[in-house]
Amino acid sequence: MSMIRDLRAAVRPALRRSTTPYDYDPTRDPSSNSAVVDCAVYRDGKRASDHVSPAEAMRRVRTDGGFAWIGLHEPTEREFSGIAKEFGLHPLAVEDAVHAHQRPKLERYDDTLFTVFKTIHYVEHAELTATSEVVETGEVMCFTGPDFIITVRHGGQGSLRALRHRLQDDPELLAKGPSAVLHAIADQVVDGYIAVADAVQDDIDEVEIDVFSAPSKGSSRGGDAGRIYQLKREVLEFKRAVTPLMRPMQQLSERPMRLVDPDIQKYFRDVADHLARVHEQVVSFDDLLNSILQANLAQASVAQNEDMRKITSWAAIFAVPTMIAGIYGMNFTHMPELKWKYGYPAVMVVTVSICFAIHRGFKRNGWL
Repeated sequence: MSMIRDLRAAVRPALRRSTTPYDYDPTRDPSSNSAVVDCAVYRDGKRASDHVSPAEAMRRVRTDGGFAWIGLHEPTEREFSGIAKEFGLHPLAVEDAVHAHQRPKLERYDDTLFTVFKTIHYVEHAELTATSEVVETGEVMCFTGPDFIITVRHGGQGSLRALRHRLQDDPELLAKGPSAVLHAIADQVVDGYIAVADAVQDDIDEVEIDVFSAPSKGSSRGGDAGRIYQLKREVLEFKRAVTPLMRPMQQLSERPMRLVDPDIQKYFRDVADHLARVHEQVVSFDDLLNSILQANLAQASVAQNEDMRKITSWAAIFAVPTMIAGIYGMNFTHMPELKWKYGYPAVMVVTVSICFAIHRGFKRNGWL
């Protein structure tokens, strides 16, 4: 496993720097190999320095006060080790931040809060198919200390650039310190959940209409099962991001924490309320898709039964001429009406009459 991790760490930065992220931050120096997207010192709610190194930012904070906000995008273990040492980050949290793929959580290491958020992005598609990707996930990890906040982002979406600018336009809120930034990140992530939930609701409505509408000629209801199952898998991915975050938001909104300003804690209650609403939506999506899938399978079974009844009806109709032809095909010398002039027409009329009577009976009973 360690060999695989080392290989992944060696390949990841090369891939990252050879391509442009979806939300590229212009504050990042394209000629630099550093994973640091932005690093600044904030004092009294205002940005006090630009384009400083993390070590310099921390030195200025300890000298003049304020707090440092350092943003990173997919750092390797080597890139993050110096920052971790400078800010005294716990090795377990550092390992989680570097290798990603973590569940949303809130952990406390001495004087640092380590928070993991799963970001969700809705993938636009012209038509929902059995292989459509509906949601794309990323991660934002936050190290929150008394005078610093370090954000580590994984994935091509979930950029914090616009959020940083918005906070810089509100010095009064930013003056509350790192906990204000943590709240803003949580609020942005949960707002993203709400937008994705609305989009997924539209996809579910579309599938539901297709399942319960009259099928077009030559179409099969069973073909919708693949789309429903794929949508259910995507909703499950969405659920994995939302459900584990419920407890951390509850802790941040209800439990007094020294690293969270009491005024900011009130705002976390609003985020927790929005998250609870999204969680209820996602759970209802899962239940609704289960019902739609069961209804689709039931309709497919009914359609198969109808086909079997039609096949059986036509088999019964064709059994009559087959039986009569089989009887008169036997090589017996003495058989009724063999020498009669009107024997053949009479047999044909009797055969057609019996077939017509059987067909009418099946039609009346809804089998044909």
